[in-house]
Amino acid sequence: MTIAELQLALPEIFVLSMACVVLLADLFISDERRGLTHTLAVITLVFAAILSLRLMMAPGQVEYAFSDTFIRDRFGDVLKVFCYLILIGVFVYAKHYLRQFNLFKGEFYTLSLFALVGTMVLISAGSLLTVYLGLELLTLASYALVAIDRNSLKGSEAAMKYFVLGSLASGFLLFGMSLIFGATGSLDLTDVSAALSAGMGESMLLTVGLVFIVMGIAFKLGAVPLHMWIPDVYHGAPLPITLFLSSVPKLAAVALAIRLLDNGLIELHADWQGMLIVLAALSMVLGNVVAIAQTNIKRMLGYSTISHMGFVLLGMLPATQQGYAAAMFYAIVYAIMSAGAFAVLILLSNKGAEAENLDDLKGLAKRNPWHALMMLMLMFSLAGIPVFVGFFAKWQVIAAALSAGFTWLAILAVLTAVIGAFYYLRVVKLMYFDEPEDAEPVTAPVDFRAVLTVNGVAMLALGIFSGGLISLCVSAFV
Repeated sequence: MTIAELQLALPEIFVLSMACVVLLADLFISDERRGLTHTLAVITLVFAAILSLRLMMAPGQVEYAFSDTFIRDRFGDVLKVFCYLILIGVFVYAKHYLRQFNLFKGEFYTLSLFALVGTMVLISAGSLLTVYLGLELLTLASYALVAIDRNSLKGSEAAMKYFVLGSLASGFLLFGMSLIFGATGSLDLTDVSAALSAGMGESMLLTVGLVFIVMGIAFKLGAVPLHMWIPDVYHGAPLPITLFLSSVPKLAAVALAIRLLDNGLIELHADWQGMLIVLAALSMVLGNVVAIAQTNIKRMLGYSTISHMGFVLLGMLPATQQGYAAAMFYAIVYAIMSAGAFAVLILLSNKGAEAENLDDLKGLAKRNPWHALMMLMLMFSLAGIPVFVGFFAKWQVIAAALSAGFTWLAILAVLTAVIGAFYYLRVVKLMYFDEPEDAEPVTAPVDFRAVLTVNGVAMLALGIFSGGLISLCVSAFV
């Protein structure tokens, strides 16, 4: 281990060190001064973002460390920066909820930071071993976050389901990795790709290993048929945890898929492409159709997540730079949109009760016109209405599918997007055309309102000026 290698992993080392500092400092902070823990966690993310931006790799530049188990490239750096920024938003949104529901404890921040470390390790994984280590650090912290409200039966049930199903999926992934290792004799993704290119490995062993790896990826993305944990966990977990699960871990799951399928198993493209076609089609259809029947908005957004992950998979099908950039762009945009949507639900939660039903949004335009406008822009973007950034995200992945010759799949994507627009526009109808059940004005702290405003306006701004973000994603795969 050299100084140069440690420098390549400096953002990870910094966040891990600060997570330990936050954990220890929180022991000496009283409940009345818990805001210090929040401030320290946010400062950690700000400095991590500055550090990653200053050390960001140029397009096409790749550095390896720790016996090639760790990769520093532009793809990883860009994803990490967005993870920091989105998690800052999560912390600001969560503080308002945690204070209201007597959950304002340091555990939320320390577990989130440890989950971020796992995400960062996963994003920079250059070996099957590093992939698994990063994934387990992320998921173990996530299991604990879902169960953070010890007095909630729904939360405990959701955490148990998530733990059991997540452990099973991790087992699938680990078994698939062991088969790939047995066939190629290496854990290093570059060596695995070289071995497959040279024709090494028994075909049946590779095929079975690939199936188990794709199953593990499908679970982490929440793609059909390994999707059932998403609506249950989203429904049972406290709103800030649902907000977290719908954003940062989705970026990690996309990185997991690209690292494994492109960096390591690109020689098996013909095999995994067929699997992704099925996963994408089923996810887009089932996610959008079942979401229509939901009256619980957390479950509706859960099924919406499933459909959006189907669109992400569309971008990965061609295994081209354009396709991967489109998938990355979609994942980043979705994480921002989802964070804002759940933030509005946090805004409406009060008096010890979460806003989790569609009826809770009735008349929001009369109670708080500005935040209703923010929610409208978020819903329009999620629905893929033109001018908003969600439209351009959908357009990019559909264009990638068309370029690979999957015309029927692109048509299916357009049809399911139209179906999905129904339940997003239903939210807008409830906010603007229905009478509120509670006439009490909606209020929130200044920092919450400021971040939500930036979040909502970004849907329009990133749509009008989408070229910059698209170019950034394209530069990650040059």
